[in-house]
Amino acid sequence: MGHELVTDEIWAAVRPLLPEEPPKPKGRRPRLPDRDALRGIVFVLRSGLPWEMLPGEVFGCSGMTCWRRLRDWQQAGA
Repeated sequence: MGHELVTDEIWAAVRPLLPEEPPKPKGRRPRLPDRDALRGIVFVLRSGLPWEMLPGEVFGCSGMTCWRRLRDWQQAGA
């Protein structure tokens, strides 16, 4: 479902605009890949679904994770 939302062509255009990934804190869960976060973000914005209703089993993350990533990217000027 989510894979077609961010095609390779779209990802190639968006990836250079995103900030570098921050250093990983030791002992924490690995960071969600940016492309996966973008898939969730696009799905929510296109569907109008509330962030907390994002189907995590489909996108591999919660809506709040996607929302925080969008917030971080906006604060970074992306």
